[in-house]
Amino acid sequence: MTTTTQFTGRIDVHHHIFPPSIGKAGMSAKVGWRTPPENLPWTPEVSLRAMDRLGVQTAVLSLPAGLPPGPAGEENRAAARQFNAYAAQICAEHPGRFGFFACLPDLSDTQGALAEIRHGLDELGAWGVAMSSSYGEAADARYIGDDAFDPVWEELNARSAVVFLHGTQTASSHPYPHPFLGIPVTEVPNETFKAAAHLVVTGKKRRWPRARIILAHLGGSTPFLAPRVAGLAPHMGCALAPADILADFRTFFFDTALGAHATTLAAMRAFVDDSRVLFGTDFPASSVAVSTEMAEWYTQNADEFYAGDGDREALEQIMYKNAQDLLGI
Repeated sequence: MTTTTQFTGRIDVHHHIFPPSIGKAGMSAKVGWRTPPENLPWTPEVSLRAMDRLGVQTAVLSLPAGLPPGPAGEENRAAARQFNAYAAQICAEHPGRFGFFACLPDLSDTQGALAEIRHGLDELGAWGVAMSSSYGEAADARYIGDDAFDPVWEELNARSAVVFLHGTQTASSHPYPHPFLGIPVTEVPNETFKAAAHLVVTGKKRRWPRARIILAHLGGSTPFLAPRVAGLAPHMGCALAPADILADFRTFFFDTALGAHATTLAAMRAFVDDSRVLFGTDFPASSVAVSTEMAEWYTQNADEFYAGDGDREALEQIMYKNAQDLLGI
């Protein structure tokens, strides 16, 4: 792969942290992915080397989706508290290079989630919170627009908090279609879309308009399936009109991680204004565990698309200005 455009000062809003305790290589293998060996064991220095190569000044750290592991309870709460302390320590040791989105315990633990929001944002200085698309397993799983999670959203809305929403590694078919098409490749992006759609059709997205939600991976299939939801959900009883559904989908923010290509970015530009798009790499990645070369290819695609017509302003907007405005940094 060729090197990226020489652009510095990027802010990467989609950058993961692998605490040694999570056993990343084993996690990846279970869902049909091979973790690049150079990423493990992960340390901040692994990320800093990649950031320097990609022209990233600041990366916003978040835990892989689905962590800390369940079920809800004291152990789950303690794990979230420990992970957030670890992330805050990394930020303190590398000022200007890292920020973080606080992880939360299982959202079914309402009081635990509310306590961690307050601890993460007020005491640790997190720049927002990270959420999975759903919580629970199999028949017990609930998507994040579920009524049970309303107190959490009310708190986030009251704070005008930034929420980083990432799809979970939920299989829709067993086995997945092919060894080259594991769950991270085919399922995770669609879980992001389903969570976003759930918030929209339940009316929760417009109920909590001040919670500023970033959808990972350009929202997965969101730009392509939002019109399908707009046309069909009202027939099934959704109280919103098609135009309202599409308008609510357009209030999300979208990061470019593992999705930047001329075809997808053109579709995104037709769907939302450039002010809604943020740069992300997914390095070293939660569900995929990307190499620097993979992140570099997507970064180059984004550079070429936004600066291809000489529009430096658009490139700067996506690469760092939108994140500065959203995160207040």
